[in-house]
Amino acid sequence: MSALPKAVYTPEEYLALDREAEFKSEYHAGEIFAMAGASENHDTITVNVTVSLGSQVRGGPCRLSTADMRVHLPKADRYTYPDVTVVCGERQFADGRRDVLLNPTLVVEVLSPSTEAYNRGDKAKAYRQLASLQEYLLIAQDRPHVEQYTRQADGRWLLSDADQLEAVVHLASIRCDLTLADVYEGVSFEPAARREAEPR
Repeated sequence: MSALPKAVYTPEEYLALDREAEFKSEYHAGEIFAMAGASENHDTITVNVTVSLGSQVRGGPCRLSTADMRVHLPKADRYTYPDVTVVCGERQFADGRRDVLLNPTLVVEVLSPSTEAYNRGDKAKAYRQLASLQEYLLIAQDRPHVEQYTRQADGRWLLSDADQLEAVVHLASIRCDLTLADVYEGVSFEPAARREAEPR
């Protein structure tokens, strides 16, 4: 992502610009960052997760949103576009436009080389400050690997890893399961990464 040339934008200016823009941008502390296009693997994984979770939450109290839904992180002064977002219970929005979500239960980010450090660092910290958020998933696109961060009763976060295609990630916050085989269906890895993914 790259910052647009103006030095400082207000959140209101950002939203006005982003709602009219042809391409999506994220916001942090006065700066606007244009989002790069997704790779084939990134897109395939995002669709796979959306289909799997979407079919499981249908008819229940949880609703899924795609990468077109903004999330506001007020304590971090950020607006982001998670790859997949799920809310259980009533969805809360910033205003009547209903395009800025305030209370995600689960956030999923598919890692890219240009955003991996950001998603693991400042962005992850900002998400964890949301009282509503119960789980945060980071999904690698170059090899089978899912990191699951789960909020504990005492407020701490527990990290669990899955890196075998036979593995199942249980998402207790939304009562769903994600199998890595489903997450990575149709994804092509480099030969070395494919060998590492084979059962030992």
